[in-house]
Amino acid sequence: MGSSEHAPTPEGAPVNHPHQEDLLLCCENLVIGYQGQPLLPPINLQVRRGTFLAVIGRNGSGKSTWFKTLLGLLPPVSGRVFRTGEHVKSAYVPQTSGIDGLLPVRARELVRWGRLSGWNFLRPFFSREDRHAVEAALESAGAVPIAHRPYRELSEGQKQRALLARVLATQADLVLLDEPTAAMDAVAERETMKRLAELARAKSLAVVVVSHDLRVAAEFADQLLFVDKETPAVVMGDANTVFCHPAFRHQYGDDYCPSHSPSGHPRGPAAG
Repeated sequence: MGSSEHAPTPEGAPVNHPHQEDLLLCCENLVIGYQGQPLLPPINLQVRRGTFLAVIGRNGSGKSTWFKTLLGLLPPVSGRVFRTGEHVKSAYVPQTSGIDGLLPVRARELVRWGRLSGWNFLRPFFSREDRHAVEAALESAGAVPIAHRPYRELSEGQKQRALLARVLATQADLVLLDEPTAAMDAVAERETMKRLAELARAKSLAVVVVSHDLRVAAEFADQLLFVDKETPAVVMGDANTVFCHPAFRHQYGDDYCPSHSPSGHPRGPAAG
């Protein structure tokens, strides 16, 4: 059923790594799909602290299905996906369109929601630790200047910074973002991806992003995961490995692969 490639690991073989404490998420022979029908070949990958993984592919290629399976919203057809410890905390950032733009809330209050998981009636008010976590999250996400502003008045880039700050306030280990730059202009998009890459390393987070911009994803992500239900194929590796793979070139042409591009260099921005 198509190809499943994870450079430099042999097909179907889980990756072994001496620092198992850095491992946060595993997919082992994970087959995703609906009602028992496979959508892609088996996926084998491991996500570690301090890494930034970008998921790319055409619309309808299986990106969202894989994401929903990671989140537990869809059951696997076969195989498994699991977090490697009971104390691994994960957080999900939807597209900004998934948040009601009419919410009468300021950005700082939205970020405070990230601290509600530990709320109980014996401690109905935010603690000093909560307040510190919120302010630190606003600072890390570059959202301090917009903290006092109503969420509905923010630009798409500013909204995404507020949502990212909310996730950081949870002090999660694993952050999953669904096309966080989909409604942004090119400048805001690049700034957001750069910030995510910096946060992954500075905060020792694992960041997994579904991205529609191939160039920006390749520039900032440590690895790319390309999925394609048409071929079908799953390819994981650096930009050259993915962009020069036959399944990728079938969908996007040769211009992104340096060895096949007429200029010898990947071409400029394009959406996937």
